[in-house]
Amino acid sequence: MREGGSKKFAWSARTQWDFTETPWARHLARLRAAGAQLWDLTASNPTHCGFAYHAASILAPLQDPVALHYEPNPRGLRPAREAVSQYYSDHGATVDPEHIFLTTSTSEAYSFLLRLLCDPGDEVLIGQPGYPLFDFLARLDDVHLVPYELFYDHGWHLDLQALRRRVNSRTRAIAVVHPNNPTGHFTRKAERAAIEGLCREHGLALIVDEVFLDYGMAGQEDQESFASGSHAVPTFVLSGLSKVAALPQMKAAWIACFAGEEDLAEALQRLEVISDTFLSMSAPIQCAIPTWLRDRAVPQRQIRERLERNLAALDAILLHQTLVTRLEVEAGWYAVLRVPGLQPEEETALELLLERGVVVHPGGFFGFSGQGWLVISLLAPETDFRRGIEAIAWHFKADSP
Repeated sequence: MREGGSKKFAWSARTQWDFTETPWARHLARLRAAGAQLWDLTASNPTHCGFAYHAASILAPLQDPVALHYEPNPRGLRPAREAVSQYYSDHGATVDPEHIFLTTSTSEAYSFLLRLLCDPGDEVLIGQPGYPLFDFLARLDDVHLVPYELFYDHGWHLDLQALRRRVNSRTRAIAVVHPNNPTGHFTRKAERAAIEGLCREHGLALIVDEVFLDYGMAGQEDQESFASGSHAVPTFVLSGLSKVAALPQMKAAWIACFAGEEDLAEALQRLEVISDTFLSMSAPIQCAIPTWLRDRAVPQRQIRERLERNLAALDAILLHQTLVTRLEVEAGWYAVLRVPGLQPEEETALELLLERGVVVHPGGFFGFSGQGWLVISLLAPETDFRRGIEAIAWHFKADSP
């Protein structure tokens, strides 16, 4: 009790995070504020990476007069859902527009699904290494995330036995990121079959995040969406314009729903109530979705060319030294580096920042176990990327005995 008998105000335990700023974050903010020259190898915002956007064609559909009429459809405007359906058709999958829900982001889509599938305290299994935002989303919805391991052996693989051991009476769903962020691992057909079998055995749903599906590396371009094929268990496929059309500022994403007839009808009915409770999608954005999806090839081509050139530059630089190696990457915007693990990764990232002006993510940020992992973005402007990688290679060469 406080002085005078007043009771101390209590905040929600959902938001009881550690707000302490790390030394790396503190020094990075200081250097940026001072205008220091930095080689930012964490850059993942395409609107800040030097790509050419045709402003007139992007902004024109926002002026559609249809947006002046309010149509509170919880699934989203039909033309926008038809455009998403066509996107999947281009990937060889058939998706009924009535089985699609529009959301403002994949984060919101995850939240809708956690509310649909889980009661407070229930669990969702998700691959690790993985994107750390999921932990925040689950905690805000009173759901526990339980990691299952991906392991590396001449490429990334799913540890199916470890996944099976994670299932218990509170498990409600398995989440798969296809391809994974940041490892770039595509879920193989055999892995998909095993996951679906496990879901069927234990009565679980399957959540599949495919935001990076369109960014397969050479030889990996035609990887199949989970929207394709049969769906023996309730399956929810997520994606959005942030990556598909390189338009993160437009805030548009979706859920495509698949299941047997009875489960599908139940899922659609319940999701409709959840979505109707928020009605978060902006009408002008929905009106523009068909145009932006139709024109997605232009930004995607620029991004794929950047990814390929930066990956080639990375390999060329690493050829001239032996202490830094990169892991195989099948898709996505990131690469994983293996570096000497002689100290905590946070210290390595801080040294690179202060001594070399290079900004990288320590692997622990994404849940890598042990030391000696760095995660870099392949989206950075090519000159910055090359200089940053050269600085990393020189850093470890200079520190070697």
